[in-house]
Amino acid sequence: MSDALKITSSHLARVAIVYLRQSSAAQVENNRESTDRQYALVNKATDLGWVADNVMVIDEDLGLSGSGAVARSGFARLTAEVALGHVGLVLGLEVSRLARNNADWYRLIDLCGLSNTLIGDADGVYHPALFNDRLLLGLKGTMSEAELYVLRARLNGGIRKQGGPRRVAARLACRTGLGRGRRRSQISSR
Repeated sequence: MSDALKITSSHLARVAIVYLRQSSAAQVENNRESTDRQYALVNKATDLGWVADNVMVIDEDLGLSGSGAVARSGFARLTAEVALGHVGLVLGLEVSRLARNNADWYRLIDLCGLSNTLIGDADGVYHPALFNDRLLLGLKGTMSEAELYVLRARLNGGIRKQGGPRRVAARLACRTGLGRGRRRSQISSR
């Protein structure tokens, strides 16, 4: 089913929410292109038929991880608006950016399915009440959570290879005047 066929007048009568998120403050500061692309989703909502005044941007979670370990007030606001039936479309750059853990993700999918709310990203528009769309959304959420696990495993593997967290911390925190890589015997012989 094409995206245009999924969008009904019922959806267009409600607000479209563009949800923005980046995982860290450094990403927000150094990766402006991603933030700009996310803000540009307002144009995608209008291209899909929403009036610009009926598109809401939630960007208060910029710089917060989507793993669930951090309280995200923007995501809480998003889910509340969906549960109240105020939302016709939730739009994100990638649907996997909405939540990085399956508990939050499936809660949002369930609420969207119950309230007849669409979920969209750069790949398309999905209706969580339709079996194939729900299956695809579930797969995207699972892949997103797995991606976090793989990244964390790689980081921890790198730390272990370098001699563990204490050794890494010791290398990073040198006293003033000392360079990395010098041994105590080299320093004391001076």
